[in-house]
Amino acid sequence: MRKVIETGLPNGTAPVEWATVSNGTLYTASIPIRADGSIEDGDITTQAELTFANLKQIVESAGATMDDVTQVQVFLTDKSYFDGMNEVYRRFFTKPYPNRATIIADLMVAGGKIEILAHADVSGVA
Repeated sequence: MRKVIETGLPNGTAPVEWATVSNGTLYTASIPIRADGSIEDGDITTQAELTFANLKQIVESAGATMDDVTQVQVFLTDKSYFDGMNEVYRRFFTKPYPNRATIIADLMVAGGKIEILAHADVSGVA
């Protein structure tokens, strides 16, 4: 059974939730969406900062911290964005880092250069 986490992020029309919890694991995805529902159209650093900030907001909405994130999958639209994403990644995570994969993909969000899929251990959260 899954429990939906209220994140405070804007909901669109797609049939998805920003975050769900099941069996002590948080499942979430994050994109460079602003509070007004528009997509950040800046460079990879700007988009990554907003996407990771949204991820942090989601994780904290579940009662956890970024230290509870166990796995991250980063989807980028271009290989050249890897260094810029890594620069931002280091600001949001500390050692030991979560397990991570980075994939080059054609994303569904128009103008989006990054999307993040993450899992976190929330079993200790009341």
